Amino acid sequence: MTATRTESPAARPSRGRGGKPTRFVRESVSEMRKVLWPSRSELVTYAAVVIVFVVIMVALVSGLDIGFAKLVVLLFG
Repeated sequence: MTATRTESPAARPSRGRGGKPTRFVRESVSEMRKVLWPSRSELVTYAAVVIVFVVIMVALVSGLDIGFAKLVVLLFG
């Protein structure tokens, strides 16, 4: 027994020239309009928080690295 398609030809997406890229761009623009963009002051605040956090983490990792290096030199000469 052979299987048959139950969907009609009209239900399939069009195979016309440029259909999928055009649809993708249209839907992407539509989604970008829904985004709640931060204000300039919020953006500056968020950027400052991220930069401060990164500086603290770099200092922490650098301090641990230097500390462990001195410990290894002290133990193994």
